[in-house]
Amino acid sequence: MKKGDFALIDFTTKIKESSEIIETTLEKVAKEAKIHQSENIYEPMFIVVGEKEVPEGLDEALLNLEPDKEITVEVTPEKGYGQRDSSKMRLIPMKRFRNEQINPVPGARVQIDGKSALVRSVGAGRVQVDFNHPLAGKILIYDVKLQRIIETSDEKIKAILHRRLPMITADKFKINLTQNECTMELPEDALFIEGLQPAKRAISNDIQKFLSEISTISFLEIFRKPSPASEEKPKEAEPPKDMAKTP
Repeated sequence: MKKGDFALIDFTTKIKESSEIIETTLEKVAKEAKIHQSENIYEPMFIVVGEKEVPEGLDEALLNLEPDKEITVEVTPEKGYGQRDSSKMRLIPMKRFRNEQINPVPGARVQIDGKSALVRSVGAGRVQVDFNHPLAGKILIYDVKLQRIIETSDEKIKAILHRRLPMITADKFKINLTQNECTMELPEDALFIEGLQPAKRAISNDIQKFLSEISTISFLEIFRKPSPASEEKPKEAEPPKDMAKTP
């Protein structure tokens, strides 16, 4: 692979120190590791190589990956999620949590000033929270397999759509491409998704970033009237001819 390639990869991530599996795209592995979540979608992950959509150490290793080949990559904190930083530990008054109707239980993740933090401890009137990434300071092991490289513009756009609207399968999107215009018809089950408008903006940004020849993007939202149910009563089946005869 090379920088800028659109790729579908399967991977499983482990913490080196404990061999604990913390993430995977494979449903079977998730079930075996007892980290399976029914709301998750288990499928190959779409990434653009070299765009830092995965940790730097993994992104670099993907350049040596070939289709259907599997590699194991060790990623240090320097090229992963960084070292732990003690300055990211803070004490916050309990009053603030109460005002925001948050119950700060040790081990829970909370949102503070728009940032995710882990509750470390709860004391008399103050709560210690940790803004470090959960994987900061960890050496990670990735088992990675390249499923395929996405080649055509049509498939690339569908991959972008599916990434931003993961609950809709790529085959449900209809794409019409001309020289510098792209029109996308969204399936009706996508029209009621919460956050659709921000997703459309992100889709447009991605398309214009990675497919620079496209300058105009349009979304079609079509609401079709359901076909009326037939009002005709079903005809009664006629008895077999031999049974219909009068003896």
